[in-house]
Amino acid sequence: MKIDRIDHLVLTVSDIEKTCEFYERVLEMETVISEGGRRALAFGKQKINLHEAGREFEPKAAHPTPGSADLCFVVDAPLEEARQHLGACGVEVLEGPVGRAGALGRMESIYFRDPDENLIELSNYPR
Repeated sequence: MKIDRIDHLVLTVSDIEKTCEFYERVLEMETVISEGGRRALAFGKQKINLHEAGREFEPKAAHPTPGSADLCFVVDAPLEEARQHLGACGVEVLEGPVGRAGALGRMESIYFRDPDENLIELSNYPR
C-alpha cells in the first residue's frame, strides 16, 4: 500500500466561529458545513475538519488540545505579498522569511499564530 496524499486533518479549537472567521479572512479558506452541522475549512483539494474542545466528534485523538498544531501551507503568492496581507489583517509575523526543508526540498517560510496559538507557516518553493 502506498499513501497518495492527505485528504483532511482535524484541528481542535476553542471557538469554531472565531476560527472560521480567522481562516476565511486571513488565509482565504472556505468554511463548509456537512452532516450534523460539522464545520471544516476547505482549500485546494484538502480540508481541515474542526472540533470544538470538549465537544469533539468520535472517534478522536487521544488528547485533543487547542493550540497544539504546527501547520505549513504552500502559497502561490510571493512571501513579501503574504507578509503584507497578514499585516493588513492585523496578524503579527513571528519569523521569516527563513529557509526550511519541505516535503519537496528547500523552501522559504514565514510564521504566525492563529487564534488558538497554533503555529502557522506559509511557504514558497523556488520557481
